[in-house]
Amino acid sequence: MNLTTITAVERPASPDHITTWRDGYAWLAGGTWLFSEPQVSTDTLIDLDGFGWPALEVSDAGLDIGATCRIAELFAFDAPAEWIAAPLFRDCCNSLLASFKIWNAATVGGNVCMSLPAGAMISLTAALEGTYTVWPRDGAAPEQVSALDFVTGNNANILRPGALLRSIRLPDSALRKRFAYRQQSLVHLGRSAALIIGTCGADGHDFRITVTAATTRPVQLHFDDVPAQAELRREITERLSADDYFDDVNGSAPYKQHLTYHFAEQLRAELS
Repeated sequence: MNLTTITAVERPASPDHITTWRDGYAWLAGGTWLFSEPQVSTDTLIDLDGFGWPALEVSDAGLDIGATCRIAELFAFDAPAEWIAAPLFRDCCNSLLASFKIWNAATVGGNVCMSLPAGAMISLTAALEGTYTVWPRDGAAPEQVSALDFVTGNNANILRPGALLRSIRLPDSALRKRFAYRQQSLVHLGRSAALIIGTCGADGHDFRITVTAATTRPVQLHFDDVPAQAELRREITERLSADDYFDDVNGSAPYKQHLTYHFAEQLRAELS
């Protein structure tokens, strides 16, 4: 939609060219949410496209995903054969409530920074032990933030005004893990009511269950080895109270709690 309050669009070649930050400024990446509703408090868009950040970079350390990487680029990524968790990229892309047109505009960083419970790029990067590089506005050194700590609630995160999510690193060790995935929506191609991912080392150690969509922020359960059914259920109960589940039109909190227990046990059995 047209944003009638916008009076200027800046296209800097570097974040350093934006020397001050004020109310009314907004970073523009894919813009798929920004242009979906009125932005009455915004008068200036600052386009990130000119920064030229690489979309995807493979190294011995793992995979670096630029914040401006398009969803379509991540979906099409041809991963090294030893990264057996890479098919999870497509699973999470497919779980987004978005058309192929959106995929070609929307960015991985934009999905993360919206910080919605059903943000599937949050699910992906949290499950694969991602670390986010955040650029503050005050000239301080870049910050390294765990994907599990970045989102603080529904549509809320740690970013301060003007700060930027620069990139996401998925470590090589996590990309070599086995994984299992479960996602549920109330309607076909609807927003996720629960998206639960299990990962486990090839040796059966370092088992993790990552709960998203059902909760307002990602929650990860970590075990040295694949636990027994009762142990897993007990850990979920201890970590997640009834108030931790997200209640909305996509499913009630008790429904999402049920899905969490149900899917977590399926993932445990699959990875055993």
